[in-house]
This record gives sequence, structure tokens and C-alpha cells, in this order.
Amino acid sequence: MSPAASPRRDLAIAAVFFTLSGAGALVYQIAWQRLLALSTGVAVHSVAIITAAFMAGLGIGSHAGGSLSARLTPRRSLVAFALVELAVAAFALVSVPFYYGVLYREADALYSSLAAATLTHFVSLLPPTALMGMSLPLLVRGLVHDRAGAPRTIGILYGANALGAAAGALLTPWLLMRFLGIRGAILVGAAGSASAAVGALLLAGRKARQEPEAPGPAPDAPVLPGSEKPQPFGRWVALYAFSGLVSLSLEIVWFRVLDVSAKASAFTFGTLLAVYLVGLAAGTFVAARRSAAIERPLAVFLWCQGGIVLATVLAHALLVWLPAEWPGLAWLVSYGKSAYGVQLRPFAVTEAFGPWAFVAVYVVLPVVLFGPSTFLMGFGFPVLQRATQADPATSGRRVGLLQAANIAGCVAGSLLTGLVLIDAVGTSGVFRLLCAGAVIVALLGLGVTRDRRFAVLAASLLLLALFFPRRETLWLRLHGNPPAAESLVEEDTAGVTVLAPRPDGYSMAINGRYNSWLPYGWLHTYVGALPALAHPDPEEVAILGLGSGDTAWAAGLREETKRLTVFELASSTPRLLARVADRPGMERVRNFVADRRVSLVYDDGRRRLRADGRKYDIIVADAIDYDTAMSNNIYSVEYYRQVKQALKPGGLVCVVAKTPRIRAALSRVLTYTVSFGREDLILAGPEPIHIDQAGWLARLRSPRVVDYLGRGRVREIAALIQQAGYGRAAPPTADVNGDLDPKDEFIRPLAEAAVW
Repeated sequence: MSPAASPRRDLAIAAVFFTLSGAGALVYQIAWQRLLALSTGVAVHSVAIITAAFMAGLGIGSHAGGSLSARLTPRRSLVAFALVELAVAAFALVSVPFYYGVLYREADALYSSLAAATLTHFVSLLPPTALMGMSLPLLVRGLVHDRAGAPRTIGILYGANALGAAAGALLTPWLLMRFLGIRGAILVGAAGSASAAVGALLLAGRKARQEPEAPGPAPDAPVLPGSEKPQPFGRWVALYAFSGLVSLSLEIVWFRVLDVSAKASAFTFGTLLAVYLVGLAAGTFVAARRSAAIERPLAVFLWCQGGIVLATVLAHALLVWLPAEWPGLAWLVSYGKSAYGVQLRPFAVTEAFGPWAFVAVYVVLPVVLFGPSTFLMGFGFPVLQRATQADPATSGRRVGLLQAANIAGCVAGSLLTGLVLIDAVGTSGVFRLLCAGAVIVALLGLGVTRDRRFAVLAASLLLLALFFPRRETLWLRLHGNPPAAESLVEEDTAGVTVLAPRPDGYSMAINGRYNSWLPYGWLHTYVGALPALAHPDPEEVAILGLGSGDTAWAAGLREETKRLTVFELASSTPRLLARVADRPGMERVRNFVADRRVSLVYDDGRRRLRADGRKYDIIVADAIDYDTAMSNNIYSVEYYRQVKQALKPGGLVCVVAKTPRIRAALSRVLTYTVSFGREDLILAGPEPIHIDQAGWLARLRSPRVVDYLGRGRVREIAALIQQAGYGRAAPPTADVNGDLDPKDEFIRPLAEAAVW
């Protein structure tokens, strides 16, 4: 074997096991975020602090791993990498008992305030994330043998890890979570981490016979063959930190656009990450092969940063500017008009699109909108290494510092965009601000390189910043182009809500998916009205989720009700209701908005039921589709146990239970159930329910209730009451959704034996 063949083979082996490490890391991120969100809810601030805590740990670990690598020989660095991966796998094995069994079930006091929750998330995530952050610097130290080959080696390792992460992001929702649940997914991730450790130990054994390399000091900057003046390392650190801020800001708005396009599917986040990471890996691999030929790394890197913003902002602008009749766009507009879009649900009874629609929404659209930008993100990484790597002995330390800076920028971008900018200026405003930031980058390139093409880049970005479509125009295009003059759009950190005109009022879509219509009527009205009519004295009512307000409005039909507490994540929805309330035909909405009994609490309803300790006569969750992201939190057997604890004696719930698993979970906990001529509309409670049809109808037909609901709704509800009958108890073997096994959310097939 030639001397050059051994390093190439070592790099190939390392790339394989680092791919497994990346896959495991993304499995952990998705699974742990679900577990931790049970303690602090799925509100935006909760998701933001969990993400920030996860990334902060990675940054700390990256810096620590880089510092450690500078004191190790290549072989010892590989051994250290193996120990890190084994420690990650070991933590993963105990993570479910720790995060779910201890922190969620037994440590409520640790989440008593936002500050306490932030600290708890950070401390609980720090051990595994810091270990994961150490991996790249240690592996770089073990594989980089000379300065000239450093950019290629580091780029291939980084690309392999990104490719593995893409596989993990894609497989977790579509396969692992769907068929194995959270525990099973984490076990698969742990197997990947352990396999990476074994691979590193085998590779370290191959290096055992090599002469140990003594670490030495690195020169201030690498020697470049081209004409470009070397830049101070600190400048590269600052540039890469800014790159991280831009990258995470874009990821947030990309997710918003794709989530609306895919109509709030549980599979959107993993699919977005997969496309993002595949593009990142592709750009990294291409640049790694060409790194030796790059003589002006600063100019190339700055072009990448400007191009990242230019490509994606232009693609989003063209999505709105181009005529809706154009091929492809005409289909997208038609798809946007649909209520639910691609149907993956086995119990779906609504319109369905074919396989092409799935490919168009989950592959073609994201590739067009942000594929080139993610490619440029990846391309910039080996270019950065080309400019900064100077000595193999300190290669890991430099990678660690750069990664730590980039991750710090990512944390800042996540918090700034996710918690502040989306609320303040919306998605369109974020695109404009990113264009403005990229203009500064382009001007920096012009000043440093004197390349006039940077002036063209700056001018293009400035024009996009000035003329990018307004918020309403962007979101209405993705909702099928309803008439702009009659439609209403609101956006906040929690999502996008649109009211589009229909012949008898408005239809409401939340994050692209049909929710309800105004003025009120049909299913949401039934869910709120039936428990209010059945309960003898419903003073305290809790509603989880506002939606159109229909459920909460109907639940307040009795004058005995003193307080209606509505838990809601989005501020956009009540703003929209307030705007439409004064329009003709919206008297019910106007009365609901003005109802002094209604108390709106901006928080995750499940979390507040647990944290507040208050008791209610009625608890109802506004009906959402079971395959919506995070819907399992209100359809699991553990949720119904929590509801049971929050009910007063004689308390009732009403559920739209569209799947056998939801019905079984409800029946298992709230033993006594009543159905109303349809198996998916269920009244339930922990105590026997007396079906008093005469009494319920008398309340329904009282002058107040008739005036409140309207005669048409009264007739519909009366027909339901006349069909009231006791439900069947679920057998012990009936399949149910669990917090750790969100089967319906991820469309797990239901076995014949599990149906009851």
C-alpha cells in the first residue's frame, strides 16, 4: 500500500462512522425536544429556549473539544472521540427515564418560571450536547496530517456528518418515531453513536504503530499561494458567527413557509432539516474537492454569504411575482386552496392528492426555495478551512473555535428571529432585514477585494430588500390566492392565520390547514355545547386552543358559566377575530370577543392544566387533526389522566376522537362515555353520566340558549342529543397513543386486533 493510500483509507473509514454519529445526533435532537416540551409546553418561547440550550451545549463542547485536541496526538484524539461517542450513547440510554420520568413527572418546581425553565433545559442538555460538540474537533485532530490537505479532510468529515444528520432527520419522523416511538428512536440513535465509537477505536488501532506527533504552535495565519492578503483569525471567527446568525434566521422562516405549504404536518420539520442538511453536505463535498485551487478564500466566502441570502429571497419573491397561471405555480395555487393537502392519514375522508403532490411539496418546493442557499452554506465551510488552517497539531482547536462562534451566531439568530423579529416584522420583514445584512457583507467584499461584482451583488440585495412582497401577498399566494381585499392575514411567532371569504362568511386556516369557519356552526359548536348542556352547573370551563373561537363560544351558552379560560399559543388568532368582529354577519364573533367571562391565557394548555392545579367543571380541547405536529400532546392516554386530575367532581370533557386509538385512550381513563350517533363525537367523565335527554333538550331550548346559538344550531344539536347512547369501554388490549409513542400523529398503521 502506498503511503498516500493509508490516509485516504483512514479518511474514508472516519467519514463512514462520522455519518452514523451525525444521524444519531439528529435523532436525539428531535426526540429530546419532544420530551422537554412536555415540561414547558410547545409555545414559541419554550421551543426557542430548548433549541438555544441544545445549540449552546454544542458550542461549549466544540470549544472544549478544540482545546483538548491541541494537547493530544492523533491516535489519542481518536480514542477521545470514541470515548465521547460512547458517553453520548450511554446518556441516550438513560435519557427517557431522566427527561420524562424524573424532570417531567417529578420536578415541576424546576420549571416554575421562564428563567428557571431556561436554566433547567440548559443544565439537563449540557452533558450530551457538549459531548456531541467535542466530536468534530477531536476527529479533525486525528485525521489532519498536513496543512495543504486540511481543508479537504475537514470538509469531507463535516459533509459526512451533515449527510448522516440529514438521514437522521428524515428517518426519525418517517420511520423511527412512526414505528418505534421515542424510546425506540433513541435506541437506534444510541446504536449509531456506539458504532461510531467502535469505528474510531479501530482507526486508532491502525495508528498505534505511527510515531506520536508532538503538538506545536501554529503560525498566525496560513500561507496562501494567491494574491489575497491573509486575514486575522479573529476576523474569520466574527464572519462565521454572522454566518450562523443568518443561517438560523433563514431556517426559521424556511420552516414557516414549508409548514404552511405542507399544511402543518408532523413530518414537516424533519423533512425541512433533511433537505437543508443534504444541501449543506453537497456544497461541502464539492468545495472540499476544489479547496486546493481556491486562492482567494475571503472573496469566495463573502460571495457565498451574499449568495445564500440572494438566492433564497429571490426564489421566494418569484414565487409571488410570477403569474399564478404559470406551469407549476398553477398547481401550487390549486393545492393551496385545498383544506388539508397531501393526505397521509388512513382515516381521512377529505380530498387527497396523488404521489406527485407529495414529491412536489416535500421535495421540489424546498429544493427550489432554499436548496441553492444550503449548498452555498456548505460550500463556504471548506473555504473557511482553506483560509484558517495552519498547523495539523492545532487544526482541531481552530475548528472548535470556528464552530463555537458559528453556533453562538445560530443561538442569537434563533432567539432574535424566533422570539422578536417574526412578531415585529413577520416573515417578509425578516427576509428584508437579511437582505440588508447581506448588503453589508457585499460592501465589505467590495472594500476588501476591490471586486466590482460585489457592488452588483449589493445592489441586487438592496432592490430585493425594498421590493420584496408584503406579508399578506406572500401568505395569500400559498393559500390559493383568495381575494386580497376581502381576506385577512395575521402572523406571529406561533404561526400564520388566514381568513378567506366564502359565500356565507369566512374559512379559517392556521398554518395552511383548514381549521373552521365563521360565523360559527357544526362540529366545533357541538364540542363546546354538548358538555355545557349535559353538566348541571358548569361554572368553570377550560378550553385548550382558541382556533376560530367556535368551541369556546359554544361552551359559554349557559348563564351559569362564570368563567371561560382559553389557553392559546398564538396572538395572531385573537387579533384576527377582533378585526373581523365588526364586519356584517359576524354578530356571534362580536359577542364572543366582547364576552367578559372569557379569559385568554397565552400558554400551552396542557402545561397550564398541570402547573396551575386549578379544577374545572368542563375541559375541552379545540378539535385539531391528529396528524398535526405535536397533536399527540392532547390525544395521549397521559393527557387524559392529567385532564382527569383537573376535573371537579362530576366534571365532563368532549372530544372529537377520529381514530380508534384516541377513543381507546379516552375510554381507558375517563371510563364513562356517551356518543351521539357518530363514533367520533364523545362526551366523557370519570363518574357515571346520566343521559337526561329531556333535561338536556330543555336547557337547549331555553330562550337564552336559542338566542345564543340560533335556531339552526339548536335543531342540529337536538338531533344529536336524541341519538345519545352509552359508549363501549375499551378492552385492556386496545391500542392507544402515549406520550412516548405518538402513533396517530405519525400515521402508524393500526393492527386489526387493536381495533375495538
